[in-house]
Amino acid sequence: MSNSPLTHFNAAGEAHMVDVGDKAVTHRQAVCEGYIEMRPETLALIVAGTHKKGDVLGIARIAGIMASKKTADLIPLCHPLPISHVELSLQAQTDLNRVYCQTTVKTTGQTGVEMEALTATQIALLTIYDMCKAVDRGMTIQGVRLLEKSGGKSGHWRRDGA
Repeated sequence: MSNSPLTHFNAAGEAHMVDVGDKAVTHRQAVCEGYIEMRPETLALIVAGTHKKGDVLGIARIAGIMASKKTADLIPLCHPLPISHVELSLQAQTDLNRVYCQTTVKTTGQTGVEMEALTATQIALLTIYDMCKAVDRGMTIQGVRLLEKSGGKSGHWRRDGA
């Protein structure tokens, strides 16, 4: 085994999937956030529900949940996990001209769900972009980050200020 802190490389420096077979099965949770900024007119369409493509936030929520379950298909060395719960909250923040997303993913397993929560958040925000790009190509996705994780050998971690 390599002495590198980058666990996805073996002693020879080659990429590999980390062996989690000897790790304890524990309850694991990750919470992530991010947001998409847009013009006030675009956000108004979303909030009013008058966007011609339908319920933008509802569709984005479903897309994020679906994406969390497909994370191992998207991230090459990520383990497929039996996700037990995904909660994805999308909130229009009209004072900031953005939609804020917070995602919580849970499992009981041998490795964490940080990647699943990050993927769900990104895909939900990308779905909003996709549905609204015809009226606002200047939207910007920002601030996608892990807020908190728990479970496993490393225990609980929380971002300062979160």
